[in-house]
Amino acid sequence: MHSFLILHRFFTFLVFTTFSLLVFSQSRFRLMEYNVENLFDVFHDSLKADQEFLPGTVRNWTKPRFWKKLIHISQVISSAADDQLPDVIMLCEVENDSVLLYLTRRSPLRVAGYDYYMTHSPDERGIDIAFLYQKATFKPLKFDEIEIDRSTIGNRPTRNILHVEGITQTRDTLDLFLCHFPSRSRGQSISDPYRRHVAQVLKQHVDSVMVHKSKPRIIITGDFNDFPDNASLKTVLKASKVEDEIHPLSLYNLLIGKKPGTYKYQGKWNTLDHFIVNGNLLYKKSGHFYTAPEWVKIHQPSFILEEDLKYGGLKPFRTYNGLRYQGGYSDHLPVVADFHW
Repeated sequence: MHSFLILHRFFTFLVFTTFSLLVFSQSRFRLMEYNVENLFDVFHDSLKADQEFLPGTVRNWTKPRFWKKLIHISQVISSAADDQLPDVIMLCEVENDSVLLYLTRRSPLRVAGYDYYMTHSPDERGIDIAFLYQKATFKPLKFDEIEIDRSTIGNRPTRNILHVEGITQTRDTLDLFLCHFPSRSRGQSISDPYRRHVAQVLKQHVDSVMVHKSKPRIIITGDFNDFPDNASLKTVLKASKVEDEIHPLSLYNLLIGKKPGTYKYQGKWNTLDHFIVNGNLLYKKSGHFYTAPEWVKIHQPSFILEEDLKYGGLKPFRTYNGLRYQGGYSDHLPVVADFHW
């Protein structure tokens, strides 16, 4: 317990120092996306299949393990700052509002003053999408949850898509779509139609923003459980690699070709998390809010990686390896994107 308190105090100091830098030296707008791998509390929700993540069950998820997880997430977020913490953070695999309250009000991250919103999806396990934001640099105008009608697919309920419309400190309006597509747990061929269906729902809402706004600035990010060349991204969303000619209303996947990837499976790195923008956000003009492929990166500080003893190289340092608790961070690597003006 003594070492736990020392760790907590150290990261509280680290976050406080970084937050002070944010207040006094804001130089850009930074976004972060991170699948945090099953951020559950230790209490049973009778409406959800969360039995694995309870004390005394197969994973023996306890309060000390929960608090260690919160400190780890705070540490990863802090490490994504050089002269400022992320202005906006999108987290996948978060159980409920209580977990977010602990993260933003009682963990070392509390000194950063993040406010938050999260979805309330019909997902059977109870995992959702969380949206954290700095009130000084981003003002949400509205939150919309996009539910997925699964009647035509006949599949299990999945996570809602979160649509956030807000204004940055530069008075630029952004439309953010935050996603966690259905998993591949039953195999790629069986689950692919469901992800394509979710992508089609997402595309319809993105197209609606494109039509109704004179100069839309759209950001789409999250865990898509698909690679850049899979149908959901390439065929349905038509999210392509940035080439010489940029079209304002076309979608561009800024993580195509980025190394090593965000997820490693059987020794092979792949990119399941993506960061997609429309062309309006890629034009570099005086006074304009924009980004570029080189400002979007897969964040990989050494402490969230471990040696891959079976396949060689490194791999994400996970909280669980199968059912065995190892006290790591997540099975995904986070994504960080900067915007300048």
